[in-house]
Amino acid sequence: MTVLILGATSPIARAIAREYAMRGNPIALAARDVAEVARHASDITIRYGVKARGYAFDALEYDRHRETVAEAARDLGPIEVGVIAFGDLGDWQRSVTDPTAARAVLETNFVGAASTAEALAQHMAPRRSGTIVGLSSVAGERGRYSNYFYGSSKGAFSLYLQGLRARLYHEGVHVLTVKPGLIDTPMTWGLRRGRIPIASPESLARAITRGVERRRDVIYHPWFWKWVMGLLRAVPESRWKRIKI
Repeated sequence: MTVLILGATSPIARAIAREYAMRGNPIALAARDVAEVARHASDITIRYGVKARGYAFDALEYDRHRETVAEAARDLGPIEVGVIAFGDLGDWQRSVTDPTAARAVLETNFVGAASTAEALAQHMAPRRSGTIVGLSSVAGERGRYSNYFYGSSKGAFSLYLQGLRARLYHEGVHVLTVKPGLIDTPMTWGLRRGRIPIASPESLARAITRGVERRRDVIYHPWFWKWVMGLLRAVPESRWKRIKI
């Protein structure tokens, strides 16, 4: 079962790759830093004794997304699990005044992610087999005072995945939406506050593999974020807009 991970140099993506490699799966790693993915692929092969290859991939090079999927499939076999693991947190204060910065966040997290998912769908649907895993975020559950560019792009991606799931259900392809809370990565370093528990990339990777195996539609990680976000969504807009978070 070949696993393709797009955005493969992040701590979360690396943890997912290791989790699947430990299970004996061939691993295709795709990211902008070709030298880094090549090193990571070599490490996986040595550590776990599975085939692993690295590929060039840029979320904003839409015309090459299908080519990346096809190339990995030619080398390692049909893609059974495709993980969309890239994202751009951005600097929300800069995005307020710089349209180019705002566009980078919106296009990477939504347009690029959706384009990649469509490339995977076109590869999997004819075989009526496979799972597309989209990493969204709890930040997409409700617009906040801070970083609403990131949140809105992830919210749009979650809604897109919901529609894709409905479409591909009839074509035998599974779509899993993953909504992590705070995960221990460099991206979240400045977001750590108070006593909110922070999960490890490894625990998220295990949750994702379980979600794929059980053909879940949506998972939150850690699990309690499902209830936290349910409570936050219940706050009336008249009160929510007064809260600076």
